[in-house]
Amino acid sequence: MPDLLQTLADRLAAAFAEVAPGADPVLRRSDRADFQANGALALAKRLGRPPQEVAEAVVEAADLGDLCERVEVSGPGFVNLTLAADALAGALATMGADDRLGVARSEPAERVVVDYSAPNVAKEMHVGHLRSTIIGDALVRVLGFLGHEVIRENHVGDWGTPFGMLIEHLLDLGEAAALKELSVGDLDAFYREARASFDADPAFRERSRRRVVLLQAKDPETLRLWQLLVAESVRAFQEVYDTLGVLLRPEDVVGESAYNDQLPEIVAELEAKGLLVEDQGARCVFPPGFTNREGQPLPLIVQKSDGGFGYAATDLAAIRDRVQRLGARRLLYVVGAPQAQHLQMCFAVARLAGWLPEAVDAEHVAFGSVLGTDGKMFRTRAGGTVKLADLLQEAVARAEAALAERGQEDEDPAARRAVARQLGIGAVKYADLATERTRDYVFDWDRMLAFEGNTGPYVQYAHARIRSIFRRAATDPPRRGTRPVLEAPEERALALALVAFPQTVAEVAHSAFPHRLCQFLSELASTFTAFYETCPVLRAETEERRQSRLALCDLTARVLAKGLDLLGIAAPERM
Repeated sequence: MPDLLQTLADRLAAAFAEVAPGADPVLRRSDRADFQANGALALAKRLGRPPQEVAEAVVEAADLGDLCERVEVSGPGFVNLTLAADALAGALATMGADDRLGVARSEPAERVVVDYSAPNVAKEMHVGHLRSTIIGDALVRVLGFLGHEVIRENHVGDWGTPFGMLIEHLLDLGEAAALKELSVGDLDAFYREARASFDADPAFRERSRRRVVLLQAKDPETLRLWQLLVAESVRAFQEVYDTLGVLLRPEDVVGESAYNDQLPEIVAELEAKGLLVEDQGARCVFPPGFTNREGQPLPLIVQKSDGGFGYAATDLAAIRDRVQRLGARRLLYVVGAPQAQHLQMCFAVARLAGWLPEAVDAEHVAFGSVLGTDGKMFRTRAGGTVKLADLLQEAVARAEAALAERGQEDEDPAARRAVARQLGIGAVKYADLATERTRDYVFDWDRMLAFEGNTGPYVQYAHARIRSIFRRAATDPPRRGTRPVLEAPEERALALALVAFPQTVAEVAHSAFPHRLCQFLSELASTFTAFYETCPVLRAETEERRQSRLALCDLTARVLAKGLDLLGIAAPERM
């Protein structure tokens, strides 16, 4: 069954279509009514008629009697709509009766591949991996909740020339000693030591180059040593993922090496299709529409002049594999904004080659950088890269201190630590997700751990506050699906906020902008606070009103919890 707002939008669209096919109602929230449809202005211009006349024709054609208590034309052709209290209450009852909270499953469901996180083997995950991991995980959760078949792919950097020096360094240390060093989690130290030997020792450098050749030739012993490095790195990555609370598992790792055998086929197919051009010894494709600063055609280098393959060949193989073998109908690449041109060129070449049909959507889910309070790239005080594991550990410690200052409700130390973990990790994730992903954002501990504003702790506290109402009353929530009474303005405002949840989830899935869900949750928490401070719940004037408001509280808590869960954030029962 469509949710209330979707039903309203569909009926308005039908009314506009009666006036002129293809018109957009342009439905928005309004401070003069509940909603406002502004589409009559654009339609009037198209038809050459007065906007008010067009708006009146739309109202005449609209079937809104059971949804709205008032529909009127105002100003130069706006259609103001005030929902009927009965329709609102019915929508809330329907939402509350179902675990899905009114969110319908998408029809048809699609198979979606989400490419995200992508750290490099033998290197620590750092703050630069934060956004891809968190944004990708939120999209995986939202799409999965809507019923899509989501395939997670962690495209780790596990191949290339650095592995020659890494394997040789492993051998120099001794296999047992090297694995012990790696097992403590300091991947960066291992990499730095290997690099230092490579730069300082010509003999080591030559051995490393020979080892790369052996790796590419799939020498069994070299492959075994390489697999040890990869396995230890994946184990270290998983520790961070578990702390962060994301869904990625070791079986989701599909590294660059997974496509090695396909790269000659990629070149051969491009050549057979007449797309390859030799340019300064390299084999390239020049997709239309891409030029450099001088206006000259820009090449996508598929095979380098030395015969090696670059990222483009691997990315093309990945596209082909995801469409042909996995049967994906939507590809999401949660990758930083600087990679925009590279990805768009890969998509363009894949379409030219027939590997990416028009029926398949390929989207670059671009994101900005994490900045320090000085406006520069976020780094340690010493100027180094911030390790993600250290960042999360500090988040939990700061959250525990914040709870201690507030006098947390639960004094049990173990319970307080558990809440601190939920609060600290949630604050980091929410601060990232609440920023429109295409923008940079400033990593500010004080702001992200604040209990007011558009923050994780504010939304989490709203949920815990509601649950405390039922604990104080020593009562269970009313029967799910209870139809609330909406008489006070604050009750109505809360109802309007709640019924927007299904549409918000659908918008996030369609646009891949998780900040819209954060904005919804923050506004819902704020609207609930106004309701709670104005409308007595446990001391309501009648038992009917008490049960109605308890039902509103319970539904709000459930929506807040589900919304946080879709972001990968816990909803503590106590704070």
